[in-house]
Amino acid sequence: MKAYKYRISDEMLLRKLAGKGAVLIDGPKWCGKTTTAKRIAKSTLMLGKTSVLLNTLDALDVAPEQILLGAVPRLFDEWQTIPGIWDMIRSEVDERGEPGQFILTGSSVLPEAYKTVHSGTGRISRLKMRTMSLFESGESNGKVSLGDLFDGGDIDVIPNELDLDAITFLICRGGWPAATFLSEKLALDQALDYYDAITEIDIKRVDNTRRSPERAKLILHSYARNLGHQVPYRTICQDIKSNDSQNISDETVKDYVDAFKKLFTIEDMPSWNPNLRSKTIIRTSDNRYFMDPSIATAALGIGPNDLKNDLKACGMFFENLVVRDLRIYADNLDGKLYHYRDSNGLECDTVLHRRNGQYALIEIKLGGNTKIEEAARSINSLRSIIDTQRMNEPSFCMIVTAVGQYAYRRKDGIFVVPIACLKP
Repeated sequence: MKAYKYRISDEMLLRKLAGKGAVLIDGPKWCGKTTTAKRIAKSTLMLGKTSVLLNTLDALDVAPEQILLGAVPRLFDEWQTIPGIWDMIRSEVDERGEPGQFILTGSSVLPEAYKTVHSGTGRISRLKMRTMSLFESGESNGKVSLGDLFDGGDIDVIPNELDLDAITFLICRGGWPAATFLSEKLALDQALDYYDAITEIDIKRVDNTRRSPERAKLILHSYARNLGHQVPYRTICQDIKSNDSQNISDETVKDYVDAFKKLFTIEDMPSWNPNLRSKTIIRTSDNRYFMDPSIATAALGIGPNDLKNDLKACGMFFENLVVRDLRIYADNLDGKLYHYRDSNGLECDTVLHRRNGQYALIEIKLGGNTKIEEAARSINSLRSIIDTQRMNEPSFCMIVTAVGQYAYRRKDGIFVVPIACLKP
């Protein structure tokens, strides 16, 4: 068996299988869904292989119930190639009445509602996988646990082992599992290959809609230039007009963006709407992000040296790296990520909000005393206007940095933690 690195999703999958008849694992291609599922599955049907797919289609005409037979949990890889399997599994889960029967994996979202009879609610649980976090790939020492901080824990002074050279490489390499086993030069090729595949092939196959690879690349290029910002589709239209010979509308941009979301390439961040003592107007637009920062660098055709030579741009890409990791950790903590921005210009890069009502205010900076002080002021300003009579106080506040010798706690209680020290 090939080498395998622990995934946070491993334990999440076992937990979900213990409570539901089936679990759907979805996420971008090449993120490790099948590898993770096969470690737990007792039998498999690999529909991503042409020969298996054709044989299965033949079997459906003769004895459809046969494809469900096998040791459980039974894995259906790339299940969306035969959308009817969804309803078959949902019905079989009802018939058997036991948890842990099936695992489904897919690299595009559920088919349109009219292709399935039932949503699967109550029978099929969903697990979203992304590329690997730095803790999973082995670059984070994991000395600072977000879960422990939510439980009221503290941290000692903890050394950070990564410098800017390492961080810029990790941004461009991304969290593609295969890349974590390769030499640096070969590792950087993985994101480029993914970018080529989604713009040349997958953007047309995801929902059988004819789209232009050139236009797809222009849209991703513009998205990469606007990382972490609340830019409307109109801004993206204007951004690409100089490179697109044809007129392009907001609706066209939205169509491409929606397709990339179905492929799990783009993952925007919604806004946070807390209870405040002030009458400040909260900006509600989503922040623009990629599922993995390496897609953004591939879209712009830049590498680690380019990031080191432009630290302002590097900060944007680093923010996407941290958002990726925090989303993975938040899933494990039963939480989600949001951003905050109001009409007075007060911002908070991320708010990790758990279902139990706990939340943390988190700013993201490359590092340096000036930037850390700036981030601390933003956090303290936001914390001061939260109406704690109507909602909880933040469980903790944190500034996540790229560089810096240590993770530590400031006198004002804010944690300063390099990304290479974090784990869920």
